[in-house]
Amino acid sequence: MVDAPIPFLDLQPVYRAAQGAIDAALLRVAGSGWFLLGEELKAFERAYAASVGTADCAGVANGLDALALALEALGVGPGDEVIVPSNTYIATWLAVSQCGATPVPVEPDPLTYNLDPARLAAAITPRTKALLPVHLYGLPADMDAINAVAARHGLKVLDDCAQAHAAVYQGRPVGSLADLSAWSFYPGKNLGAMGDGGGITGDDAALMAQVRVLRNYGSQVKYHNEVKGRNSRLDEIQAAVLAAKLPLLQAQTEERRRLAAMLLDGLHGAPLQLPVVPKGLVPAWHLFVVQHEARDRLQAGLAKQNIGSLIHYPIPPHRQPAYAELGYGDGDFPISEAMHRRVLSLPLWPGMTDEQVARVIRAVRAAA
Repeated sequence: MVDAPIPFLDLQPVYRAAQGAIDAALLRVAGSGWFLLGEELKAFERAYAASVGTADCAGVANGLDALALALEALGVGPGDEVIVPSNTYIATWLAVSQCGATPVPVEPDPLTYNLDPARLAAAITPRTKALLPVHLYGLPADMDAINAVAARHGLKVLDDCAQAHAAVYQGRPVGSLADLSAWSFYPGKNLGAMGDGGGITGDDAALMAQVRVLRNYGSQVKYHNEVKGRNSRLDEIQAAVLAAKLPLLQAQTEERRRLAAMLLDGLHGAPLQLPVVPKGLVPAWHLFVVQHEARDRLQAGLAKQNIGSLIHYPIPPHRQPAYAELGYGDGDFPISEAMHRRVLSLPLWPGMTDEQVARVIRAVRAAA
């Protein structure tokens, strides 16, 4: 008898937990006759800003736009350089490119996967305008050290929080640690919409006002365009859905942490590199990522046991054809390249049963 499949991610339990509020929200928006830049968006923006401890939040169309609009609001443009992790999802780099600037990759800490503050100074040039750390997999980056480097060199800091909803850094919520913070509400995120969505949080009223102008054709008053903006607005349906799900985020994050603790305990001593959580950091556990010398063999072994897994990410940005013009080759970023050959993300989502977690542990041990 074949065991029932364990998918890498199942979004149905999260929907069912908030189904009444979500369904009511959808009907409310449908009946309102107002679908953009309305009261649903304002309510979500207020609630989300409060949840991360900032003065403001601006909803935008997606996570990539959140990054690009935040960079533009910070004054990043053609001729500038922005320091980015060498081992992130390509959206982080694409946002820099969309502003006309150049992404300058820096290697991560091999244990945390996050931007290594000790490597930043060597990458800073007179053209450097900003630092763009990513809280990869939901583990907060070392923001105090990163902000200290930025302060010494007069640089802005934008952090990519796309995977870090409800994560905590030294007692402070992620999303309140930089000049601006960019979020994705893609359906698979810890706080996910029913389509694309993104947001920017921050305390600087002038910066946040600029974000709002840029997201709406460069306009505060209809048909009066102050700057060359874009159309990037979180619509009323997605805002209402996110507002309905937000009250459950903390409990669902605690469930992720409990499941991650089970995986860490059950896989202790297995021939894998397990996630490391430095003191003072509380991850969101968007992903539970291990490393294995024979990653593809491990993934195939899990598939044979009906267990899903994914690779985040198989190709580092500097080896993507999209960035061939930067001239990087194999071996230029060896820490990242090794990670991308070895990493594998295991199932972890609110609603997983303890038995499912136990099956994952047994399967990994057998395949590793």
